[in-house]
Amino acid sequence: MDEVNIVEYDPRWATLFTEEAERIWQALGNDLVVEIEHIGSTAVPGMAAKPVIDMMVGVRSLVDAKSAIPALESLGYVYWYEDPRPGRMFFVKGMPPYGKQRTHHIHIVEIESEFWERKLFCDYLRKHPEEAKRYEALKRDLAASFQSDREAYTSGKNDYIRALMVKARCENMGKSQSH
Repeated sequence: MDEVNIVEYDPRWATLFTEEAERIWQALGNDLVVEIEHIGSTAVPGMAAKPVIDMMVGVRSLVDAKSAIPALESLGYVYWYEDPRPGRMFFVKGMPPYGKQRTHHIHIVEIESEFWERKLFCDYLRKHPEEAKRYEALKRDLAASFQSDREAYTSGKNDYIRALMVKARCENMGKSQSH
C-alpha cells in the first residue's frame, strides 16, 4: 500500500535533492534540461512532509523530453504513461511494487509553462514561515483523514494551493515591477 505518511523535516532532504539533480543532469544533459528545481514541502526548511523529494525538470519541449524516458528508467524511475494531467511528464522512484517506498518524483515540464510557475509556491512558503505552518497543519489533517488514499490527500490541498498561488504571483509581480 502507498500510504500518506507525514514526517518531521529532515535537513538531509536538500542534499538528497542536490545529489539526485546531479544524476539527472548527467543522464539527460544540457541539451534537454534547462533547469532543475526542488519543489514540494521537502524544499521548505523546517516543514514536515511526505519524505519524497519532488523535483521539477524544466525543458524547452515536452515532445523532445520523451527521449528522456529510457535514461530516467535506468536511474530507477517509473514513467506514468497514463497521467491524466496534460503539460507534464511524471516519474516516480521507489513506487510499489518497484521499491519499498517512494523516494523521488520528477515532474518534467516546459520552462515557460504554468506548471513551471509552481516554483513560486515553495518560494512563498520559504519567505512566509507562518503560511508554511498553516500549510503543514492542513497536510497533517488531510494525512490523518486520507492515510490510505493519496489522491484524496492531494485533492484536499488543491483549494489552498490555488489561493496561495494567487498570493505568490502577486508578490512576484510586485518584485518584478520594482526592478
